[in-house]
Amino acid sequence: MVSLLPTLSSTLSRLSFLPKPSFHFFSSALRTARLPYRAVTPAPSPPITSLNSSYAVLSMSNQNSPKPITENPPNLSDNFVILGIETSCDDTAAAVVRSDGEILSQVVSSQADLLARYGGVAPKMAEEAHAQVIDKVVQEALDKANVKELDLSAVAVTIGPGLSLCLRVGVQKARKIAGTFNLPIVGVHHMEAHALVARLTEQELQFPFMALLISGGHNLLILARDLGQYVQLGTSIDDAIGEAYDKTAKWLGLDLRRSGGPAVEELAREGDAEAVKFSVPMKQHKDCNFSYAGLKTQVRLAIESRNVRAEIPISSASSEDRSSRADIAASFQRVAVLHLEERCERAIEWALKIEPSIKYLVVSGGVASNKYVRARLNQVVKKTGLKLVCPPPSLCTDNGVMIAWTGIEHFRVGRFDPPPPADEPEDTLIELRPRWPLGEEYAEGKSEARSLGRCCARSTSDFLNYRETWFAAEERTRNGRTRNGRTMSFHPVESDIASSAHKWY
Repeated sequence: MVSLLPTLSSTLSRLSFLPKPSFHFFSSALRTARLPYRAVTPAPSPPITSLNSSYAVLSMSNQNSPKPITENPPNLSDNFVILGIETSCDDTAAAVVRSDGEILSQVVSSQADLLARYGGVAPKMAEEAHAQVIDKVVQEALDKANVKELDLSAVAVTIGPGLSLCLRVGVQKARKIAGTFNLPIVGVHHMEAHALVARLTEQELQFPFMALLISGGHNLLILARDLGQYVQLGTSIDDAIGEAYDKTAKWLGLDLRRSGGPAVEELAREGDAEAVKFSVPMKQHKDCNFSYAGLKTQVRLAIESRNVRAEIPISSASSEDRSSRADIAASFQRVAVLHLEERCERAIEWALKIEPSIKYLVVSGGVASNKYVRARLNQVVKKTGLKLVCPPPSLCTDNGVMIAWTGIEHFRVGRFDPPPPADEPEDTLIELRPRWPLGEEYAEGKSEARSLGRCCARSTSDFLNYRETWFAAEERTRNGRTRNGRTMSFHPVESDIASSAHKWY
């Protein structure tokens, strides 16, 4: 277990989590960990253990490949094809993308009915839904692209952040394909993929650039200095904007089958955005971090004061009731997006101090599909002389294209890992990254509110991960699962999460 520590350091450095380690650090760490690392001269690799290989998926310095290793990464003109798999939350997605940016196929299986039934994401139900459709989704993506597994150059898959039960389904499928057909595998950071997919749709987008990533589980402001080199300017200290949209939609009795964001946006068009005087979050904190927990509370109290009954769907509401709900939706949306605007303005100032050559602000993630959000942020960038870049809505929500494209970006420069064993057991312990920061935290962005948020508050995704890991741990304890005649022990990361989960109950 000690040997995992240098491996973890190497792993985290791929996305600039540590202060610019040297190449000597990379190579010595990998030798110490006995990972399947090879220098320029090809040599037989030691066997891949289940735990080490899972970390190797993330390693940027691991140069192993089933093909002969050369001193240079694949040529930019090389025409290769990558399959991308995404199962981090509630959508099962796969896509096949060519290295020149051509999208050969894109398939998404939504869990909208489950969202409507449970009023949000239920991790165990989401995992089962992924497991039921993952084979079909991947096969459909290959069929639509008119390619076979042998035509692929590599497989890219989301390994975090997200819900660990859901992530596991996609990673197991990717490793099965990669092992069976001797394909390299690329582990992808979900939020990095949201940022990089804009480089697929906007050919002129070069590093450095800014990105605002907004979704159901994350709010993130980053400065992308280069591939794998990110500075985190601001992040969520509690709930993300997408979570606030979803809860508002639920409390207003809206149809969740199309998710909360679009439902609130549509209803808000009928309302008066000044009707309810909500407070803008964190006005007193001069940083770039986000908080939506307080705004959610304000919305809930406003709904209760107007006697809005969520059990009565909006389609059955009286005209007066509908008007009241529309006013709340419009007022919420105005303040929620105003919080984004204020944070973005300050983040742009900071980013231009670091990289004066920045020309673009990328806005991506599920909430970036919102037309009101795009319109307001476009006004922000116009003030600063930047250009707003938003991927099309189909590439803002979770999808396989962004995973495949991010895999292409890293594969191009030699950041990939060798195929897993073809006969890898299904119960192999796979290391996932349900909580995975992106980039180094900007010193000026550190704040008292953020520190308190880390100690006293957890985002929805953190809570769900704690809960699902705790239940899984309890179930394994009851079942007394063993391997090779020995009782299985928790991995330290899992054990910490499982013990922390008890604090929630």
